[in-house]
Amino acid sequence: MALKIYNTMSRRKEEFVPRDEGKVSMYVCGPTVYDYIHIGNARTFLNFDMMRRYLEFSGFSVTVVQNITDVDDKIINRAIEEGITAVAVAEKYRIAFEEDVAVLGLKPPHISPRATEHVSEMIEVIRTLIEKGHAYVSSGDVYFAVSSFPEYGKLSGRNLEEQQVTVQFNSEIERKRDPWDFALWKAAKPGEPAWQSPWGPGRPGWHIECSTMSLRYLGQGFDIHGGGIDLVFPHHENEMAQAEASADGQQFVRYWIHSGMLNIDEEKMSKSLGNIKLLREVLDVYDADTVRMLMLGTHYRGPLNFSGQSLAEARASIERITNCVFNIDDLMERLDEAGEDAFELSIAREMELERFLDNTDKEFRQHMDDDFNSAAALGVIFAAVREINTYIDEVAESGFNSPGVKPILQEARWFLETLCKALGLFQAGIAWQAESAAGEGPEKKWLIKLARETGVAKGGLMDKTSDQLIDLLLEGRLAARQMNDFDLADSIRDGLVDLGVRVEDVRDGYRWRFER
Repeated sequence: MALKIYNTMSRRKEEFVPRDEGKVSMYVCGPTVYDYIHIGNARTFLNFDMMRRYLEFSGFSVTVVQNITDVDDKIINRAIEEGITAVAVAEKYRIAFEEDVAVLGLKPPHISPRATEHVSEMIEVIRTLIEKGHAYVSSGDVYFAVSSFPEYGKLSGRNLEEQQVTVQFNSEIERKRDPWDFALWKAAKPGEPAWQSPWGPGRPGWHIECSTMSLRYLGQGFDIHGGGIDLVFPHHENEMAQAEASADGQQFVRYWIHSGMLNIDEEKMSKSLGNIKLLREVLDVYDADTVRMLMLGTHYRGPLNFSGQSLAEARASIERITNCVFNIDDLMERLDEAGEDAFELSIAREMELERFLDNTDKEFRQHMDDDFNSAAALGVIFAAVREINTYIDEVAESGFNSPGVKPILQEARWFLETLCKALGLFQAGIAWQAESAAGEGPEKKWLIKLARETGVAKGGLMDKTSDQLIDLLLEGRLAARQMNDFDLADSIRDGLVDLGVRVEDVRDGYRWRFER
């Protein structure tokens, strides 16, 4: 099955045929850096991270460009509020954005251009639009003449003639020929950042930034342009109009992809409702894999409800996968200790499981090839978890160990890791790389706490002595249980749980592991 993608332009799923065979060029609208990103912003970036990972998993060479809008009205207003320069505001929140998405485990873009570094190129595009009759100068501002581009509205499906325009009559409206016209260049105001141009000092409009930078790095007719559904109009509509008008109608983008909205407890997230949840605040409580699991559990185009209950369900889903991997490792260790002679030989069940995994891999790809249906793909993974756990129980209870048992367990483990990696799950190592800038992430806090309390940390990570201390405590707990001192046994177990150590009693003793 070929990969199909829902194209906002055509409003249907289309077979994905990249401009250059085997290569994918992708532009994702990045943040306007005037505040910390909220969980709704994060959903969009995570969805495109998922798409990138799956495209790479499928064998494509992917180039991702994601801009930084570091000059904008919102940045200027925040600078006034905080009593610092607009440059300082942009730098402060750019760093915060990069820290937050690193903790979330997102791959960084290959190219992350800043608007302020490409103003001269934007000026040249604006000059071209003026020369071709698509833009005009008015009192130092430059506006795109929407009426000069007959196809305006083809992305959003809006017919401007059928829509009423509600405007506030101010000096800007008076400078426009048509209320729908939008700014390409804004004349400088006192105290604002400004660059010299043929029309006087000023700064670029928002829309011209993305079209200029995307074409600069990916070229005309690149493959994928993405962002949140709220950007379809006016941002992406305006981007396309100015890009295609300046290139005499050449196609700007082949596939437009848009991520759905996120609600908080069934309500739209908004400042007026006071329910804005910052990504960094969420990650102080929940680990990155839990957040990713929640978001992947809904198709990227659908609305997502974000709540304490949905996060708890996502955390439980993560545990189902990690428990399965833990069970695989535990059984392989016990098989090593027992040796093959202690078991009856049988290979039919292993062959059955191998066929199941092969079919599951095909189903996973079919769902992901159907417009990146991560929710259905996760369902396939959980079906595999159930089947693997059933097989483990059968081996443990019946006590058979053919030469094929350990290889099929290893294959099952690799299988789960591979499919999860294709979705970006279990990338904690990426999050830890950002600790110098982002602080201690939730995955590492229990490590540091345990290290401090045992006094055997080396470089912030744990060494073998810590494992030995935990084993010693659990041997003491086992002895307490044998002496019927269950209060002491429970106290030891609860203390370890507080430190992030999960303890499970099994038939022949106990087993333990660090919780995520």
